[in-house]
Amino acid sequence: MDENEDIQQSQYRVTSSELRAFVERFERLDAEKKEIAEHQKEVMAEAKSRGYDTKILRKIVALRKQDPQEISEEEAVLDMYKEALGM
Repeated sequence: MDENEDIQQSQYRVTSSELRAFVERFERLDAEKKEIAEHQKEVMAEAKSRGYDTKILRKIVALRKQDPQEISEEEAVLDMYKEALGM
């Protein structure tokens, strides 16, 4: 091997180990995401077993993520549309 091939091989090893590290990190995060999703399902199943409406609970969770101003604007538009449709 000449010097250029040695450098190229060295760069490849570094790149492949870095790539492997990224892939493994992503896989770990994906596994954690699946575990969290399972925990969320369990929470909703428990809430449902106690008589709560899980569809409404999910809406409440989504609303809590929004800015209060956004919620007000959205509700105003919804009310206007409902009124226009006679609801």
